[in-house]
Amino acid sequence: RDRKAPRRMKIAYFSPLPPERSGVADYSALLLPALRQRLDVTVVRRGVTKAPRGADVALYHVGNNPDAHGWIVDALRRRRGLVVLHEFVLHHLVAGLTLGRGDTDAYLNAMHRDAGVVGRLLAHGVVDYLLPPIWEERAQDFPLAGMVLDQADGIICHSHYVEGLAREYGYEGPIWVIPMPAWPVVEVAGRIVPGDRFPVVACLGHLNFAKRVPQVLAAFGRLRRRFPDALLVLAGRAAPGLHLDALGPEDGVLRLDYQKEADLWRLLADCDLCVSLRWPTMGETSGMVLRALTLAKPLIVSDAGWFLELPDAVAAKVPVDDFEISTLAATLELLARDDALRERMGTAAREYARREHDLDRTADRYVAALEDVAGGPTVRDAVLGDVARSAHEVGMDIYDRELSEVAAALREVGLGR
Repeated sequence: RDRKAPRRMKIAYFSPLPPERSGVADYSALLLPALRQRLDVTVVRRGVTKAPRGADVALYHVGNNPDAHGWIVDALRRRRGLVVLHEFVLHHLVAGLTLGRGDTDAYLNAMHRDAGVVGRLLAHGVVDYLLPPIWEERAQDFPLAGMVLDQADGIICHSHYVEGLAREYGYEGPIWVIPMPAWPVVEVAGRIVPGDRFPVVACLGHLNFAKRVPQVLAAFGRLRRRFPDALLVLAGRAAPGLHLDALGPEDGVLRLDYQKEADLWRLLADCDLCVSLRWPTMGETSGMVLRALTLAKPLIVSDAGWFLELPDAVAAKVPVDDFEISTLAATLELLARDDALRERMGTAAREYARREHDLDRTADRYVAALEDVAGGPTVRDAVLGDVARSAHEVGMDIYDRELSEVAAALREVGLGR
């Protein structure tokens, strides 16, 4: 009765947070309350690059945006920790941390690490304004993830796809694949989209060429030949060059800018189908897709990246090939015509989100990963110390062949270098 309660593990938490317009900020806003029920979590204020005193583990959320995550990588350089890798391709982040700060040599070295002499020469071309910025068109060919992976005592990622990329890149530390948590079922009130249109197709979030917006527009144009009342909702900030603001009701398009969270849920609730394509992929997991799953919306996604891990029962997958527009148009028409199919996909989507992306399940797996990182070095050092003492007691010398065999055995169980 007088025994003290066990001390909760102390975590230094580095992440963007609302009101920042960041998918990672929304993610942390969802995850933090669940983690705080299980751990002693101190959220580090934006821009502070030193973990609070007494933290057992530092947890770093890293994405590809240098404005949102640059300070977090600075903190990671000061203290190693567990990294949540929201995207594998970090070229834009690294460019911001190097060229953006006037450190040309660091960018050249990062490119050299990824692609040898060829990479360094390409980087010189960018620095000397002889080539366009690599991060605009070829970032996926040069992930530049080493700057982060080198400082990571472990990695949390949201897909086996990213896990495979990290292993191919040469990362040998522990990796935990923890599904991104889905939002609880949200009650929405009121409509934004006119109620007399069908089908309503939603394409939401940051709109850019990688999200195949031109292909979506072309496929939707074909759908309107069969369904003249079809409406495409394009909501979110648009990348330069897309020229979406010229679209309007005569094109069957409802064009909206960045949406607050409550309005985003209302838009999703209003739609009949949700399209979320991505190519090339940076290894990201789509929060918008998880929102759609939560609301039981039929999905159309690209046949690539994390999307491959979604069951066919919840997502129709469109290959990224010469027939992409035709396949997408046919898939849109099929789902528009088949009420029963949409119903089945929606039911499967809601169940899949509840089963595989449960928030409490995600938080529990975070705790397990954090405990491993906190205790792993202590246990490893203790075991290696015991082995070293035993080797000394039996008279092993540093040059003995038997000692090299001991070292090989330690490597086999992950305790050697």
